Amino acid sequence: MTTKNWKRLPGSRTEPAGQERKVLRKLPMIALAGTAACVSVSLLARLAWWGDKTDDTLRALQMIDIWVIAAVVLHWTVVLTVAIFCFIVFVMKGPGYIADGYTLPDKNAPL
Repeated sequence: MTTKNWKRLPGSRTEPAGQERKVLRKLPMIALAGTAACVSVSLLARLAWWGDKTDDTLRALQMIDIWVIAAVVLHWTVVLTVAIFCFIVFVMKGPGYIADGYTLPDKNAPL
């Protein structure tokens, strides 16, 4: 169904854009920068322990990798949540539309 078939609610108005558009524009860079910051921790640990092949070092690097993956997933989840919130605010600031009519029965008591 296209928007041509929708009827606007009489008296509804469109609100001006606010902070949600600014945040939505910045989210791709925030996602990229946050991911790079998280991954850099793992890369720095590998540079610090370069050439060390002991079991303790390999275990520590593996643990760092697990924590980095968890941090990246958490960061992406937060970015996605903020994006959904901004999109909802963006949609709610638009005009109101009339939904399909639903005729109510004239009886006051349930059937």
